[in-house]
Amino acid sequence: MEVPKKNQNLSSFCKDEKLIHQSKHLLLELYGCDYEKLNDESFLRCSLNRAAKLAKATVLNLISNKFEPQGVTAIALLAESHISIHTWPESNYSAVDIFTCGQNMKPELASQFLIETLKAEEHFLRNVKRNPPLAVLNEIRTVV
Repeated sequence: MEVPKKNQNLSSFCKDEKLIHQSKHLLLELYGCDYEKLNDESFLRCSLNRAAKLAKATVLNLISNKFEPQGVTAIALLAESHISIHTWPESNYSAVDIFTCGQNMKPELASQFLIETLKAEEHFLRNVKRNPPLAVLNEIRTVV
């Protein structure tokens, strides 16, 4: 497997511009969210499921944990990667990670849905540029 050497420019690592954009990784910070929604494990599981469907992703599994006295972590395992949420209801804050692979994925729709559903007063969205090796990008996986 070809890996970049120290100080090598990653933009030259993947030469096909279409393939560079197959994976999208969004980091979403949500502020001023509804306490009750952030502390409701069932609601968050349903919200992740809906967000994944809006992103055109295939949900393989949903796992979650409710913390005491408050807070939830939930993860939607996708055929196309994952969506995770970690909540701090006492601070009306949530951190969301949306990683999708494939040209038809729409993670921006998932992020917008979560912003609205959790009633975030403010949000900060970062787009992480991923640049995997061509061997990974060219590999096609099927859901078993």
